[in-house]
Amino acid sequence: MCGIVGIVGRSPVNQLVYDSLLLLQHRGQDAAGIATANGNNFNMFKAHGLVRDVFRTRNMRALPGNTGIGQVRYPTAGSSDSLEEAQPFYVNAPFGITFAHNGNLTNWLELRESLFKVDRRHINTNSDSEVLLNVLAHELQTAAEGVSLDTVAIFRAVSALHKRVKGAYAVIAQIAGYGMLAFRDPFGIRPLCLGHLETEAGPEWMVASESVAMEGSGFNFVRDIEPGEAVFIDLDGKVTSQQCADNPVLTPCIFEYVYFARPDSTIDGVNVYNARLKMGEYLANKVARQIRLSDIDIVMPIPDSSRPAAMELASHLKLEYREGFIKNRYVGRTFIMPGQAVRKKSVRQKLNAMSVEFKGKNILLVDDSIVRGTTSREIVDMARAAGAKKVYFASAAPAVRYPNVYGIDMPTQDDLIATGRTPEEVAREIGADALVYQDLDDLKQAIKDLNPNITQFEASCFDGNYITGDIDEAYLKRLSDSRKKPVVSAEQAGGLQFNLGYGANNGSNY
Repeated sequence: MCGIVGIVGRSPVNQLVYDSLLLLQHRGQDAAGIATANGNNFNMFKAHGLVRDVFRTRNMRALPGNTGIGQVRYPTAGSSDSLEEAQPFYVNAPFGITFAHNGNLTNWLELRESLFKVDRRHINTNSDSEVLLNVLAHELQTAAEGVSLDTVAIFRAVSALHKRVKGAYAVIAQIAGYGMLAFRDPFGIRPLCLGHLETEAGPEWMVASESVAMEGSGFNFVRDIEPGEAVFIDLDGKVTSQQCADNPVLTPCIFEYVYFARPDSTIDGVNVYNARLKMGEYLANKVARQIRLSDIDIVMPIPDSSRPAAMELASHLKLEYREGFIKNRYVGRTFIMPGQAVRKKSVRQKLNAMSVEFKGKNILLVDDSIVRGTTSREIVDMARAAGAKKVYFASAAPAVRYPNVYGIDMPTQDDLIATGRTPEEVAREIGADALVYQDLDDLKQAIKDLNPNITQFEASCFDGNYITGDIDEAYLKRLSDSRKKPVVSAEQAGGLQFNLGYGANNGSNY
């Protein structure tokens, strides 16, 4: 799960890409990168850290050009913390491509072997994104006639890619001298949308993971890119699109609505804030069935993602709503932090419990989800230490029991507190007096209420149903085993600054 953005502008776009990445920072806090195109030259800088810490004035000045892409990185299963795996990526053949990817491929190892043995392409990292880039480059080379490239060939290449690749992928790529290409996997698991801004110099276009990046940058949201669809924007701002998949079916990741996306984004026709309100409404009905409402003095959210659900739950049940946890906004999101010890320490740094709201009261805590249980356990302990008599816990999402292989770092069932445990046992593990999970059918219905055209969801972490059809126990075991092996990092203290000429890498300056 990462955040990606691409802009075809009429003036230098480096600042605009930077500002858009700030708006997508919640999607990844491990690394950030920008690649711009200036004529036939690519310029790139990427480094570990938050956007505001990665880019300095000297880096921004070294990113000229009227088109550019960027990414904020959240490392997924199997990836290392090497800066070499930060994005954007680059290949110099056949046309020179910079590339940003959100998602995770499930057949990347087989593709990597095929690229080496059949396509004669070398992969330099253990990143599935580099594999995907090289598949695209190979298919572009195959589809192009001679040295020229047109939209017919580009869409033919994306169609061929869809036939080879399995998994989740939302992609933005710059093709040197031609323009920007964006496409989404045939299930539309990861979000991608298109925005437009009319200027005196002509139209400008943005492609981004979430609509908030457009609205916060002055662009108008146009539409979501459809599952399997490819959109090409040439350097003059002309937009061409085509459906490139044989049987596309919109199957968005349901966890985007629960946790990942910003509440002010709209994804596949569903406003995330309204979806979370709906989740609270459905959750309220189940709470009323399982906990005696007279035993609850206060409903309280765990900031920030669960706030809409908690507010709606309290309103629906006519219970008092209070904010008892004060958030330190200078600490990152704990769920996407690598390492359980780091997440546990971060909870205490991130939240402070106000004893005036807890002392002598029975509290119903509402969170967006319970994944590993580390955060939930710490929060329950904090509530009791602040003086709560009883602590009930409600999750706006169902029990997370299965690994996710499509871009969320839930790679092994051993990491998941609900695996092999009943809700009562999970309640004891986190120290709560009672625990209520949202029903999966209710979660799905909450989103369908807002867009009935969505008929199915990628909800594998809840139901174990892997929609790409290539995941079995052997695959999950290999994934689990790979997590236990130490990863040798090539991390570098500074960032990587490139000036990439068309068709050749001109070197790197540190």
